[in-house]
Amino acid sequence: MKRLFSILAIVFLMAFGTANATTIAATVATTVATTQDAATTDDAAEEELTFHQELKKRFIEGGPGFMGIVLLCLILGLAIAIERIIFLNLSSTNTKKLTQNVEDALQSGGIEAAKEVCRNTKGPVASIFYQGLDRADDSLESAEKAVVAYGGVQMGQLEKNVSWISLFIALAPMLGFMGTVIGMIQAFDKIQSAGGMDATLVAGGIKVALLTTVFGLIVAIILQVFYNYIVAKIDSIVNDMEDSSITLMDMLSKHKK
Repeated sequence: MKRLFSILAIVFLMAFGTANATTIAATVATTVATTQDAATTDDAAEEELTFHQELKKRFIEGGPGFMGIVLLCLILGLAIAIERIIFLNLSSTNTKKLTQNVEDALQSGGIEAAKEVCRNTKGPVASIFYQGLDRADDSLESAEKAVVAYGGVQMGQLEKNVSWISLFIALAPMLGFMGTVIGMIQAFDKIQSAGGMDATLVAGGIKVALLTTVFGLIVAIILQVFYNYIVAKIDSIVNDMEDSSITLMDMLSKHKK
């Protein structure tokens, strides 16, 4: 009987110990899996940052001082660039069609009919045509002088505010470089205050300093693209103005004969 109780006690202890070991193993496995899932979730969250979110994060890390000024340069430069692009596109006209209409009006209705065609057409080319036709009754020399003078006026209107874009292109990276220099100075000040060389102090200061340079260069690159497009558009319109002016003088010369 005592032997039976001893055997039952041993079996009970073995069963209880096995159950505890199984429970502990399961708990450890669950904890490890939860930790791995959390780490995977954090990594996925970091990888899922969009370009806009990453840009916003870096902008905040760069500090509101110089980063705000660089952003202001971008906003003002883009505003002027968009306004110029809209103005230049509205100033573009079909010069071949306008020249043909003016020539037909000269042949059919004379100077007044040609002036009416120019009055109803938008753009610098039509304005130059109107000024030349308005003085065609005096002499060809007067008409030519009017065309040249008013062509300069129209060119000034086309190039209005473009110099501001070039200013922001030069100003943005310079502000970025200044922010970098100031950030480096602040990093060395922290090292001096700490009384020793701490890698975290140096790395943090240099990171903030370099972010201002990066954003300044990004702003300059964006505005440079718009600036080159605007300059090319102005050159194209000016070439049309010059070619059309020569054509107008030829038409007036034929009309006088």
